[in-house]
Formats: sequence, C-alpha cells, structure tokens
Amino acid sequence: MTDSYIDPSRAAFDLFKSLPRDVPIHMLNLLKFNAVAAYPAEHIHASQGWTGARAYEEYGKTSGPIFERVGGSIIWRGRMESMVIGPEDRHWDTAFIACYPNSGAFLEMVTDPEYRIAVVNRQAAVKTSRLIRFNPLEIDGAAFA
Repeated sequence: MTDSYIDPSRAAFDLFKSLPRDVPIHMLNLLKFNAVAAYPAEHIHASQGWTGARAYEEYGKTSGPIFERVGGSIIWRGRMESMVIGPEDRHWDTAFIACYPNSGAFLEMVTDPEYRIAVVNRQAAVKTSRLIRFNPLEIDGAAFA
C-alpha cells in the first residue's frame, strides 16, 4: 500500500464529480513536502534544486490567479505543531481550507490550461497529501453538533 498521494485516483475524481455541483464546498488540504522538489526529467529550468516548499510557493503564485478567478478563497491556513490524536508518525508541513462557490468552480480551475502548467510545481513539491471535500454546515451556536 502506498503512502504517497499526490493526484486523485480516477475513482476518487469520479466520485467527486458525481456529488452535487451547485453547492459551496470546502477543501481541506494536508501537505507534506519533498526535501528537494521532484521534477520530471523534461522539466529542466531554474527550479532544479528547489525545496518542495519553494516549489509549492511557486505553484501558489502561478495557480493563485486562476483560483481567485473561479471564486476560490483560503478561509484558514496553519502549520502543524503536534499530533494530539492520531498516528504519532504523521506530520504535515502545512494545512489549509480552500472555499469554492461550488464544485464546478473547482473543476473549472483544475481543467484550465494554465493551471495544468502550474500544477507541475505542486506535483514536484508534494511528497504526500490529502485533499478532502467537505459540505460546509451552518453553525447554529451549539458548541458541538
């Protein structure tokens, strides 16, 4: 069993596409970076020798305008400090929640030709990740629901 999740499987992406497309979604991103960005052999330029974190920074710069154009926004970002409940050997370098007006906006972003170029930096940066779609729930004042 692999512990490296960089791109969605066909089955996972098909499930994502089968869910309602006209409702807001939140995407939890958990990221562990490569020590050195792992670019494909045909991707030789100034990025050679970048850390995974630096390659992800470049991904953010190049994909950010597309993300914003489709209505995406980051509603929370953090750096992991400790695992309180969960596997002690699991560590994420960064985490964030991206909000999209609907899943169609996310699909528009990931199929954009410029995004397909930008995502090479993400693929090189990430050692493993989790991308989890959530249906945001209304907060009704209850501490726990």
